[in-house]
Amino acid sequence: MSGCTLCPRECGADRSLVRGLCGCTDEIYVARIMLHMWEEPSVSGERGSGAVFFCGCPLGCAFCQNREISRPAGDGRFISAARRFTPDELVREFLNLERQGAHNINLVSPTQHTEALIYTVREAKLHGLRIPVVWNTGGYEKADTIRKLKDTADIFLTDIKFYSHDISSSLSGAGDYFEYAFGCLKEMINITGDIKFGEDGMLRSGTVVRHLVLPGCRHDSVSILEKLAQAGMEKHVLLSLMSQYTPDTFGGCSDSRLDKFMRRRVTEFEYSCVCDTALKFGFDGYMQDRTSSVCDYIPHWGFGK
Repeated sequence: MSGCTLCPRECGADRSLVRGLCGCTDEIYVARIMLHMWEEPSVSGERGSGAVFFCGCPLGCAFCQNREISRPAGDGRFISAARRFTPDELVREFLNLERQGAHNINLVSPTQHTEALIYTVREAKLHGLRIPVVWNTGGYEKADTIRKLKDTADIFLTDIKFYSHDISSSLSGAGDYFEYAFGCLKEMINITGDIKFGEDGMLRSGTVVRHLVLPGCRHDSVSILEKLAQAGMEKHVLLSLMSQYTPDTFGGCSDSRLDKFMRRRVTEFEYSCVCDTALKFGFDGYMQDRTSSVCDYIPHWGFGK
C-alpha cells in the first residue's frame, strides 16, 4: 500500500515497506476474535457480537483503553498475542462467528485495513454470510473512505469523541477531529439510512453514535450534542452515552488543566448533565450505569482464551 491516505493523517507511508502513523504495515494483525457481550444491547444481544479486534489505530488517544493493541511497542511490533491474518483467512473467521451464533460481524478499529476488508466482506457474503457487518470506528475517518463502504457496512458504530480543537489536540493530536468525524457521520447516515431493527430486536442497519463523557469536559459533550441536533441527526441515529472512562489507562497530556481532570473519574453531575441534554434534544439510545467505569470489561487479548 504505497502513499497511504486512508485516514485524515494522510501520512503517505508505503505500508508495504514501513508502518504508517496508524502503526500498521499492509499486514493485518488481529488481537482477538470473540463473541463480545459488552457492546450496546441491540448489537451484542443474548448471543454476542462477532468482534474482530484489529491492531493499530489512526488516533492514538492519551486515554485509550485498548492501548496494548492500538499502538505498537517500542520495537515496532504489536503484542505477541496478536496474530497475522490474510483476507481469505478472515473470511473463514467471519463465517465461523456466524455459525457460533453471532448477531453480526463487528470490525473493531478497521480503518487502516479498509481495502482488504471490503474484499473480505464481499467474499464472506459470496460464501453465505447473512448477518450484518458493523464498522466500529473511533470516528477519525475521511468521507472518501466511508463512501467506499456502501456495500460493506450495514451498521456504523462510530465515536464522536471531541468538539473542541484544543481538547482533541491535547488528547489525540488531532485538532481537526470533529470536522472529520461530523462529515463522516453524514456519509454514514446516507449509506445506512434510518435505524432498522429485526423482529428479534437486534439492529439490522443504521448508525450508532457513541460518546464517552470525559471528566472536566461536559461542556464539550454538550457542544457535540448541540451540533448533531442542529443538523437534525437525532432523528436518524441511536446515541450511546458512555460513563466508563477510567484514569487507569490515561497516559498524560500537555494541557496541565486537562491533565488534572483526566486523572479522576467522571462525576455523577457531569454525566447526568450530558444525559439531560441528550433527552432535551430528543435523542434515542443508551445510557450507562456509572459502575461501568472499570477495566474489567476490556477483553483479554490473544487466542485460545
